[in-house]
Amino acid sequence: MRKRPSRLTFQSRLDEMVGLLRSEIRSGRRADGEFLPPEKEMAVQYRLSNQSVRKGLEVLVAEGLIEKIPRVGNKVTAPAPAGNVTIKLCYQNTIPGETGLPELLARFRTLYPHINVQEVVLPANTLDIITQYMDNGMLDVVTINQTLFRELRETDNLGRLQPLEANPDVYPFLAEVFRAEGELLLQPFIFSPVVMCYNREHFLDKQVPEPDSSWTWRHMLDLAARLEIPKERVSLAYLFYSINRFPLLFLQHGLTFDRDDSGKRRIDRSKISELLRLARTLKEKFPILFDGSIRSDIETEQLFMQNKASIILTTYFRLNSFRDAEIPFELSPIPHMGDPRTLLVHIGLGINRKTEVQEAARALVKFLTSYETQLAIRRNTYSLPALKPAAEWVGKETLPRSPRFSMFREIFPTLRTCDDLKISEADMRKLVWEMRMHMAGFDDEEQFCTRLEEQLM
Repeated sequence: MRKRPSRLTFQSRLDEMVGLLRSEIRSGRRADGEFLPPEKEMAVQYRLSNQSVRKGLEVLVAEGLIEKIPRVGNKVTAPAPAGNVTIKLCYQNTIPGETGLPELLARFRTLYPHINVQEVVLPANTLDIITQYMDNGMLDVVTINQTLFRELRETDNLGRLQPLEANPDVYPFLAEVFRAEGELLLQPFIFSPVVMCYNREHFLDKQVPEPDSSWTWRHMLDLAARLEIPKERVSLAYLFYSINRFPLLFLQHGLTFDRDDSGKRRIDRSKISELLRLARTLKEKFPILFDGSIRSDIETEQLFMQNKASIILTTYFRLNSFRDAEIPFELSPIPHMGDPRTLLVHIGLGINRKTEVQEAARALVKFLTSYETQLAIRRNTYSLPALKPAAEWVGKETLPRSPRFSMFREIFPTLRTCDDLKISEADMRKLVWEMRMHMAGFDDEEQFCTRLEEQLM
């Protein structure tokens, strides 16, 4: 029979945990505002029960070294050593791969040795998470995409962001999106149009003409079928209902959901009918778009890298997934309805208005949007930096690039955002749901339009 550890053993482990944390906090190795690991993790690390860990943390609370925040965690409250500053940079988990962030921050630490950057990965890119992190001092600088910015605006939460000074070298259309009441609230960081990415070998093998800016959805439907090989590969794959893909057909049909004089949403039923016919044809020709086989952009890319898809709709951000793949990919504008339009996807840097390290936070944002840093993003990734001189830099490349990589400059006039649809993010989610129901056969076109008029606020 295995001998149970004595109470003395448990107490020694508890003392070890408390002593180590106390030492790390007082020495500055755990900075003011930093959150300790979850209690469950510490229980495993020190072989203690959850109750014992909580008992030990209460000692640190009594000593004024940490603060317990209900449903959030345990935050260090001891001051950092004199002369040192810690800022918390919060970002989505894709940002390091899309920007080469580890190398960028290493250079920042060389330039600003007195500023320690604590990296915080967002568990989810949602309004609730961002506002909670801001309120509880869990972030000083944060990356925010266009969807989350719209939600912050629509819920009157933009006041949480510190106004910033505009950079004249940033593409003006990017800065304009992140303004509210004349103030710039996010500094544009990286951006991308939604584009078409295709496997050249598949086109050459099947003698299919390569796509260009003249391709309409009719061209796609007529030619893409020739690329398909049953049980081996599909011709077109993407996550149809993705928030960064779904609005495309609505934007390309010139739809807006304006209100009439009575405040009721106006639904252009003729355009909706045309859109639904195209969607049903896409479902017939490319069932993988609707049958649930694709559940994320990552799965779309996996199909492409495994030679199981000839064409995908993607962004320059996502091209970073192909850096080590041996796929001969090429880029093209997405098909259109006669009036070329595509969706703009963009990410900005914001500063928490409540931050106590305002100067250091501004230094980090200024560094990440400087020419040197933006050029590093352009040269070392496939992402597009927001700074025009960096994005359009010409020189010796460090990565193999498509001959059409600079195509993004030619399609600026086609860029649109969800703001052009004149509906909120909450209404966008309703629109996605109603579209799902229609495509599943639960109603006809007339019922679909009627429900939109009723559901959209």
